[in-house]
Amino acid sequence: MRMTGLVTLSALALSLAACDRHELATGAPLPGGSRAVAMLRTAGGADAGRATVTDVSGGMRVTLDARALPPGTHGAHLHTTGACDAPAFTTAGPHWNPTARQHGTANPQGPHMGDMPNLIVGTDGRGTVGVTLPGASVAALLDADGGAIVVHAGADDLMTDPSGNSGGRIACGVFQPA
Repeated sequence: MRMTGLVTLSALALSLAACDRHELATGAPLPGGSRAVAMLRTAGGADAGRATVTDVSGGMRVTLDARALPPGTHGAHLHTTGACDAPAFTTAGPHWNPTARQHGTANPQGPHMGDMPNLIVGTDGRGTVGVTLPGASVAALLDADGGAIVVHAGADDLMTDPSGNSGGRIACGVFQPA
């Protein structure tokens, strides 16, 4: 009986010691991690939603909550420059690609760091997409010239370089530290 109690006590002590390691699962928020927010606008200046980037364990979490956009499937990507001059939003530059890869998660030579899943917008004009980008960080995105998020007119085929044949840019937002 005494040996069983000792074994149980030892197991409990080991379990508590394991809890003290503070290991974070990939995608878990980092204590003191950086965060930035982008307010999206259409070419006409209308509110089109909000995007948030947050440092997490193993990368950066991107959440896009869109509104007042055309129903359907739209490419959404992080872009290299923190500028969103209407009407074409070309000032946002190309997709964020610090690793010099090709576009798309289905491309064997991809993806760009800023490639995201397609945004599905319902008939109410609303859509949400969230993804953790491995190896990315808010600090890297918000380099000297900043960063932006762009929503494209069409679906991203997740393969064709440089932009997945996703069409023109219909909404854009510049990330600001939060």
